[in-house]
Amino acid sequence: MAYPENIPSVDDMLNMPVTELALMPPSLLAAVQAEIDTAAARMKAVTERFALALEVRYADRAAECRYDAGKDTGTIRFADGGVTVIADLAKRIDWDQAKLAQIAENIASAGEDPSEFIDTTLKVSERKYTALPESWRKGFEPARTVRTGKPKFRLVLSEEMH
Repeated sequence: MAYPENIPSVDDMLNMPVTELALMPPSLLAAVQAEIDTAAARMKAVTERFALALEVRYADRAAECRYDAGKDTGTIRFADGGVTVIADLAKRIDWDQAKLAQIAENIASAGEDPSEFIDTTLKVSERKYTALPESWRKGFEPARTVRTGKPKFRLVLSEEMH
């Protein structure tokens, strides 16, 4: 889209009083909004591309560090030159609803309250699951699936970590 020559730049808009922006003609406001939308879409695309580049560069090393730390998910740190790489891999838990419903019935038929362990949406919080005795956790395992989230990497100059 071609923008009018008098459209303020993003930097101009950051320093311009809001009242001055508000007084622009509607056609200029529409052009500004279109430019912002285009810039936001480009920034989203470049952010995703950069995140993918970091994943390509660091995913294997992060997986090795997690393995060495005995972790499947979570945050780990390692150095790359003068930069500390902070790699985070979120844990995502899915619960088989039919199996959890059966487990809830079993708990209730044993005279216990299944709501102590199972949320009403038929999912089990990870905190409650890990607090269960081992023998109980084994009964829940067939209904539980662990997925990971999208890996995230943040680079911090090592001197900033102190």
